[in-house]
Amino acid sequence: MTDAKTDLKSMLKDPSLLETRAYIGGEWVDGDDGTFDVVNPARGDVIAKVANLSRAQVAGAIAQAEKAQKEWASWTGKERAGVMRKWFDLMMKNQDDLGAILTAEQGKPLGEAKGEIAYGASFIEFFGEEAKRVYGETIPGHQRDKRITVIKQPIGVAASITPWNFPNAMITRKAAPALAAGCAFVARPAAETPLSAIVMGVLAERAGIPAGVFNVLPSSSSSAVGKEFCENPAVRKLTFTGSTEAAKSINRALAAKDGPIVPLIAETGGQNAMIVDSTALPEQVVDDALLSGFGSAGQRCSALRLLCLQEDTADTIITMMVQAMDHFTVGDPYYLSSDIGPVIDMDAHDILTKHKRRLEREAKVLKICPNVPATTKDKCYFAPILAEIDDISFMEREVFGPVIHVLRYKAKERMKLIEKINGLGYGLTFGFHSRIVEQAN
Repeated sequence: MTDAKTDLKSMLKDPSLLETRAYIGGEWVDGDDGTFDVVNPARGDVIAKVANLSRAQVAGAIAQAEKAQKEWASWTGKERAGVMRKWFDLMMKNQDDLGAILTAEQGKPLGEAKGEIAYGASFIEFFGEEAKRVYGETIPGHQRDKRITVIKQPIGVAASITPWNFPNAMITRKAAPALAAGCAFVARPAAETPLSAIVMGVLAERAGIPAGVFNVLPSSSSSAVGKEFCENPAVRKLTFTGSTEAAKSINRALAAKDGPIVPLIAETGGQNAMIVDSTALPEQVVDDALLSGFGSAGQRCSALRLLCLQEDTADTIITMMVQAMDHFTVGDPYYLSSDIGPVIDMDAHDILTKHKRRLEREAKVLKICPNVPATTKDKCYFAPILAEIDDISFMEREVFGPVIHVLRYKAKERMKLIEKINGLGYGLTFGFHSRIVEQAN
């Protein structure tokens, strides 16, 4: 493992993309509360000092967004689509640089990071085109002298709080539909990964998105920004991705707010299962399971956590997975040889270590990936784990990392197993492998 430090600017074809100030009302702004450090989880060094906004600055940004939104809403859908198309084109033109920035602060391998940039850009492309098709409707009336016509108008200022695991795509997935609809947008990125959000402000400015329509508000305090978002009367919609408990707290704060009810869109915790029957192709199961469970170091809400194998073929699939893990390499995400990068920080590493110890006590650890560099207080590598469990109680607490739990089942128990999985509090996605189409019904 290298001890090289991250000279991020030297890695970029266009070093001017690396901005550390906040983007408010079309201006680049320093933080009233100084700066906070952004650390590379693979190398342990500080790669940037980013503007740390005060709550007063966040309130000011919302006021500027409210002012800009009125003009933006008057644009036609085609006009909004035009500048959003330029935004998309700039993302794809600078995909390599945006991927390098994302890898430096988040830790996912460079290939995955560049894939996320294309994924994030696709939301801007799609919703930009949808801006042209914001249709109303005429509804049949209940009386002869009545006509009912529905028109769609932007709700106002939309705000987002996004996580560190997909720092580009979570911003674009939330901002793109809001901007397409004619809303202004204020974005608070995760403190661990603000650079990927700030660079979207750089590109928004270059694309010609009007000042104040898209704003990026970095802050080390999620609570201060969250309170302003929840209490400011100009914020008319809030979108959040993160923990279930945080979403509940936000929902309570919005409910207590004076004035009209503010809608909350919340994507929260996930524990995801895949059921495999005896007709499934083992090679496909292994490929899908390992990619889903260990991609992005398992740090995504849709990652596979529970692999349910029908007992007839369980041994074959487990053996293949164990063998495949011998060829995985955890390491510096800038190296092409690295399949998996670090987890985001030592807090995440400590939580996963506790879960590993529980598996060693209460379950059967089938494989721990051997090709892992040493972890220090700053270099946050965690060896992917494959473990066999006897029941789904392990799934009652969310695990956020490269851990796959294997559960054997008998064919006659499949429907009961599905019912148990559906009863868990963290259901999000579900997979099924079979070569018999009728089995999926």
